[in-house]
Amino acid sequence: MGDPPDRSFSDAEEEILRATYSALREHGYADLTIKRIAEEYGKSTAAVHYHYDTKEELLAAFLDYILQRFVDTIHEVETTDPNERLTLLLDQLLVELEDHLDLLVAILEMRSQAPYEAAFAERFEQNDEYVRYMLRTVIADGIRQGVFDDDIDPEHAAGALMTIVDGARTRTVVLDDADALATARRTAEEYVDTVLRVDD
Repeated sequence: MGDPPDRSFSDAEEEILRATYSALREHGYADLTIKRIAEEYGKSTAAVHYHYDTKEELLAAFLDYILQRFVDTIHEVETTDPNERLTLLLDQLLVELEDHLDLLVAILEMRSQAPYEAAFAERFEQNDEYVRYMLRTVIADGIRQGVFDDDIDPEHAAGALMTIVDGARTRTVVLDDADALATARRTAEEYVDTVLRVDD
């Protein structure tokens, strides 16, 4: 898999999606309404409905928007060093979330709707595939450069790191474990140090 489709948004759509971001952080998925999004947007509900017919359609676009922001952030990393790229990627997946816990709760609520909302399921699957692809690619590159152990299966290693990430996100939300993300980041680093990196 390469990069996900680069979906562009009009200025008005970006404003609505930023308003959705704010409304989700304040109210969560369960209490999110077009009216509350419109209030954050500073315009009428009709102005929101002009671009998105339903809340579900808007939230599907919001998931596209979040993935696009993640992709853009990853592409801004200029280093080609596998160690540094993997470190920065894991920071994006775990450390950066510490400042967005309320959004993490809302996203997990949306994920729980994926079995019933095909558009949500498609976006979450796309996001998961892309993150796995990024992890797999940087690990494979590290193996080629002799930085990571050539006995490592990049697909398996990417899956192991994703399990750490997903477990921490779930514990943070479901069990209100304030230390889960930090613990997961340390665990991921221990995995990289002991399993992936070639001993000096």
